[in-house]
Amino acid sequence: MPRERLRPVDLARVHGLSTQAIRNYEEAGILPPAARTPSGYRAYTPAHAGALRAFLALVPGHGHQTATSIMREVNRGAVEQALRLIDESHAQLLEDRSTLLAVERALRDLTSEDGPAERPGPGGVTFIGPLARRLGIRPATLRKWEAAGLVQPRRDPQTGYRVYTAADVRDARLAHQLRRGGYLLEQIAPLLAQVRAAGGLAPLEATLRDWQARLSARGRAMLAGAAALDAYLREGLPKD
Repeated sequence: MPRERLRPVDLARVHGLSTQAIRNYEEAGILPPAARTPSGYRAYTPAHAGALRAFLALVPGHGHQTATSIMREVNRGAVEQALRLIDESHAQLLEDRSTLLAVERALRDLTSEDGPAERPGPGGVTFIGPLARRLGIRPATLRKWEAAGLVQPRRDPQTGYRVYTAADVRDARLAHQLRRGGYLLEQIAPLLAQVRAAGGLAPLEATLRDWQARLSARGRAMLAGAAALDAYLREGLPKD
């Protein structure tokens, strides 16, 4: 018995999409090619509806580009390649979780340390030599961090020496903690930019909680996407 035939509008209406979006998804390979009626109209099946559900469920967890790539591979029969893309996306989520954990640990280390050696010198500032000794690194390392945007000391207008404020010392200490955790300079720079944008470590706590919530939501969305994709695979690809 022939399978139920669906029009583009039937697929579109369920998800609040336009019929043009359905056609675009087919052209992009997100949906398998549809059969045509004798008059040339697209004829979709429930399996196409399953493909659409799978794609829309994959997007929140994996992003539009990766979700598109996954569906393309599935629809051309390269399921193993699609699974590899999913694995890579999960690996990225794990890496993001590890980064968050490293930042949280670094912040805890910073707030647990105390003592006069941490504080800037007279006038609330310190210089490259004392700061390097405090961190146990070479001044050249601080200069390298400055070039990478990790620290942003000002220059004394008379001497030309680098002057590190309390905020600069905070950034240098956080960078040092993250470097000891194995993070690259290009990974640390955007995190320190978040610290500056938040106005310090205390306001950053709300940012970290939001970051954690977004990672959790992404993980849950990946589960939902996996379930929808599994249902599509079990149903099988459309047949003419």
